[in-house]
Amino acid sequence: MTQKKSRNLTGDSFFAWDGDVLVVNILGKPSASKDAIGKPFGKQLKVSVAAAPVAGRATDHMVRFLATQFGVTAADIEVVFGRMNVNKQIRIKAPTQLPAVFTKQPDQSSLFSSNDSDD
Repeated sequence: MTQKKSRNLTGDSFFAWDGDVLVVNILGKPSASKDAIGKPFGKQLKVSVAAAPVAGRATDHMVRFLATQFGVTAADIEVVFGRMNVNKQIRIKAPTQLPAVFTKQPDQSSLFSSNDSDD
């Protein structure tokens, strides 16, 4: 019924668009001093959270933190894989804002849509 989600959708980047869904590969850092979105590290984005890695609580905390950063609710973020691992992939449904690290990609002229070329 639903289309299988590919882990390789992002190719050589840490993120990719699947329609209006943003797919992000994450390298998580639990038990950090503060919640923060870091820099890309290869094909992953570093994300630090203050929560301890106990029974998936760090991932739950990360989802809530990222929801505020992307202007969505936590329910709009799906952990595709890596819930109990530092290596994760998430899908963010229709983000309304993007952290600066997403706008600094040299090969991405327009992150929201490739059809918005009014200039």
